[in-house]
Amino acid sequence: MRYPLTIAAAQPVCAPRDVAANAAAHAAAVRAARARVVVFPEMSLTGYELDAPAVTADDPRLRPLVEACADTGALALAGAPVPAGKGEGKHIAMLAVDGSGARVAYRKMWLGGDEPARFTPGDEPGVLDVDGWRLGLAICKDTGIPRHAADTAALGVDVYVAGVLEHDSDARVIEERASRITADHDVFVVVASFAGAGGGGYARAAGGSRICAPDGVVIARAGTEPGDLVRATLR
Repeated sequence: MRYPLTIAAAQPVCAPRDVAANAAAHAAAVRAARARVVVFPEMSLTGYELDAPAVTADDPRLRPLVEACADTGALALAGAPVPAGKGEGKHIAMLAVDGSGARVAYRKMWLGGDEPARFTPGDEPGVLDVDGWRLGLAICKDTGIPRHAADTAALGVDVYVAGVLEHDSDARVIEERASRITADHDVFVVVASFAGAGGGGYARAAGGSRICAPDGVVIARAGTEPGDLVRATLR
């Protein structure tokens, strides 16, 4: 039986490379969200710093976020660079964090810009089951690749969840991609988008995190400032 799912998209303030400070900001967002699932932007735990050291799932700096999830019953989907296999560098990943700890839930498949020189792409779509809902996972450029959405939707997902980072001048990209995915696959779309300084030359990120219904209607949209958060209950 599938119960209503309250989901939030957060755009926390980011301290470049400071995992401890960012984990604390994530924890505060989880407590404020009052949601079962809280989605964060791409590389939200380090900022978009391509040379940032990999974050392991058992990193003690994540403890405040784990505790916030334990206290609220939430699942946080946070962005971070993570180790790849031995001698294979790093992945850009989405960590699934709950009261029991963290694990790597998805590794970005479609790399862009300078990422291929520093990261290894993931090799398969990611899906999480939460309270009877199937969440398909995506990170930034993935959302611009129709094949990614198609391959993920083919796994029977109800919601396509993405953490992204775009310059404020490219804010329309977020809207266009979300609209295409809802139209093509008849799923909810949740996008957590960095706001303010996102690191790596993104002095002014777009914000505008959003939750869209399968018919394309925007249920909730954040503003352009860091610290904003939106949520909705999916039925």
